[in-house]
Amino acid sequence: MTSRFHRYAELFKSKGPWCTVYTDISTGTVDSLHAIDVLPENICRELERQGASKADLAAVEAAVRPAEGVPDPVCRYLLVRDGTVEIDEVLPGPRAGRGVIQVEEVPDLTPLFRHRPDDFPYVVAEVGRDGGEICLQHASRVRATDEQQIEGETEHLKKFPGGGWSQGRWQRHTEDVWRRNTEQVAEQIDKVVAESGAQLVVLAGDLRARGLVEEQLSKATRTMLSVVDANTRAEGSKSADFDHQVEERVAEVVAHRQQGLLERLAEQQGRADPTAVSGMEPVVSALQQAQAETLLIDDTHLDTEQELIALDAEPWIAFRESEAVGAGVLGRVSADAALVRAAVLTDGRPVFVPPGALPHGTDVAALLRWSAAPTS
Repeated sequence: MTSRFHRYAELFKSKGPWCTVYTDISTGTVDSLHAIDVLPENICRELERQGASKADLAAVEAAVRPAEGVPDPVCRYLLVRDGTVEIDEVLPGPRAGRGVIQVEEVPDLTPLFRHRPDDFPYVVAEVGRDGGEICLQHASRVRATDEQQIEGETEHLKKFPGGGWSQGRWQRHTEDVWRRNTEQVAEQIDKVVAESGAQLVVLAGDLRARGLVEEQLSKATRTMLSVVDANTRAEGSKSADFDHQVEERVAEVVAHRQQGLLERLAEQQGRADPTAVSGMEPVVSALQQAQAETLLIDDTHLDTEQELIALDAEPWIAFRESEAVGAGVLGRVSADAALVRAAVLTDGRPVFVPPGALPHGTDVAALLRWSAAPTS
């Protein structure tokens, strides 16, 4: 279990009540500027109606604010308990499905997984002939988790104009400086990739420096390299367009990883001892046995009104209270919230997939740790 999922599991085990907020915080127009001014008040009014404490209302009101430096559209997800903001995530892009403003005994993390259906580390490197910046980011977060500045040699960075016997010597020296600087950058990119398990490397910056860095990257890093034709380190050249291009590259990797999961699911159809199941009852049964390695949920399923029972101990989820097997009943919650919670608590990975991607019109499926068929 990743550190992020471990934290989610600990939150799922903690007693409520929890205030969950998932809302658009874009500020791009006059109307939306007015809306963002009254948004905290409106959200707190609804939470108060549902019984939120004064401490929780104060924490939510302080946290619901525009996100600085993030282009519209953008959303915010908040999870609050006992006056403490446990999760505060800024999520670039339009809201995925319905907004959430609720007070429940069980935290609802489905908006996080739906807004960002996958999470993996990736590297954005902006390079020049004098060094570069390397940022380690995650697909589920808007902020970099680590930033490094590589400062190379700056003497004789520019080739000398003119002629004479020394011109060739100075030009060769300048090329050597460029190569040494970009070699440092390439080595650090390789190191960050190896240590983080990055699934994507986005390379931008000076054209010549990009080429030199690419030449010196390891073979493993080059297999995940995506070059953006933008000199982002030039004065005043950083733009929202570059951020958008990075988002597109991340979305491509998300789609590729999802396709791999769907292909694994399809391969199991019709097998005598499948390591996959489809449909609500088989999936809930797999979750109750901690058998589900990956939970796949149709992206539109969140908008249904089906409910399941959340339990305070194993097996964590049930259709009926009689299935509690000694665990306490926390209450009936939306099916998706219950499924995501049970998956995380059993070290599974919830993934939302595009509408219609699951076979035979099912809403939910699971890839299993061991065969669904009983052994003889």
